[in-house]
Amino acid sequence: MKAVVGPEIEVKASGGVRSAEDVRGMIEAGATRIGASASVAIVTGGARGIGAAIARDLAAAGARVALWGRGTNHPVDAAAARVAESAGVPTERVVGITVDTSDPAATEAALAETRERLDLPTILVNGVGGNRGKSDFVDIDLNTFSEVVSANLLGGLVVPLQVCARAWIAAEQPASVINLASMTSYRALSGVWAYNAAKSAVMNLTGGAAREFAPHGIRVNAIAPGFFLGHQNRRLLVADDTSGELTPRGRAIVERTPFGRFGTPQDLEGATLFLASARASGFVTGVTLPVDGGFLVDTI
Repeated sequence: MKAVVGPEIEVKASGGVRSAEDVRGMIEAGATRIGASASVAIVTGGARGIGAAIARDLAAAGARVALWGRGTNHPVDAAAARVAESAGVPTERVVGITVDTSDPAATEAALAETRERLDLPTILVNGVGGNRGKSDFVDIDLNTFSEVVSANLLGGLVVPLQVCARAWIAAEQPASVINLASMTSYRALSGVWAYNAAKSAVMNLTGGAAREFAPHGIRVNAIAPGFFLGHQNRRLLVADDTSGELTPRGRAIVERTPFGRFGTPQDLEGATLFLASARASGFVTGVTLPVDGGFLVDTI
């Protein structure tokens, strides 16, 4: 089986069959009407992968965007320039800020820099995270386990939300938070024990934080992407980049995804703009929205 990632699929709409590009245009054209424009958004982990795609979507919808990242392998200034170019917006509307979001003091400083360069953000997308390695349970490396949990849960949710929520409450500023959950938030996948634990906690804390911050007008939701090909999971899912041949794990995932393919960054656009917009989802909080091609509902 070869990798299928859904190029320009067609979808049926009330006006007939439209291409995915047409649908993206409709979303972007409607962004101003649903209130996604004129906002300032922070996207942590926005230098690559899903984070960069979400940053592009928000920038294309009119938001000014701050990419937060450590810059270890992907310098954030260069990533910001790429996001601005792909979104078709001036470079000054997307800025890169180097920060380790698991460090509270560094995160406070990053927020101060964001406010100075753009303004007080009203959208926070927590995209930091990822997995390292795969093992049987009895062979878990405890140091690696701790590092993965810290990256996904502390750097990927707790610290940025703490820092931003304090600022929003002090300013009496309503806001929207979008956390990145996972298929492992719902069911454990084999071999990725720390990632399983962290992402199930992300969904749990999304609901708890939504309840706590609702009186302040701060909505906290999450998107749970299905299986999207990226640099971290490609070797687990694709056996040969040239032919597109999948690994046994990759074949199993596609076979259990009713849409019969991996996700693409474009598949997240609608969910991102919906949850970011107070006009579109102003009475929605505590929700984790799967964008998974039906993986969670697959059955015989």
